[in-house]
Amino acid sequence: MIKIVHDSENNKAVAYDENKSIGESTYSKSEKLWIIDHTFVDENYGGQGIGGKLVAELVKEARKNKVKIIPLCPFAKKEFLERPEYLDVLSK
Repeated sequence: MIKIVHDSENNKAVAYDENKSIGESTYSKSEKLWIIDHTFVDENYGGQGIGGKLVAELVKEARKNKVKIIPLCPFAKKEFLERPEYLDVLSK
């Protein structure tokens, strides 16, 4: 089973299969803003929606922390365009 974990110390969400890291979405942060700059999923796990789950985890954490997000990486940008429910955390 794939598990998604927010690693706030290292500014990323990580996907694990058992104990093996298979993907991550990283961000830079300031006090009230996170910039998602990279999303990666191991090619052996492609097509399973893991990248979307990584971005969703960061959106969930942004809401908790009351910060806005700039989706800079192309994948995160696409996720934000396709998911109007993320607009509340999108930085204008």
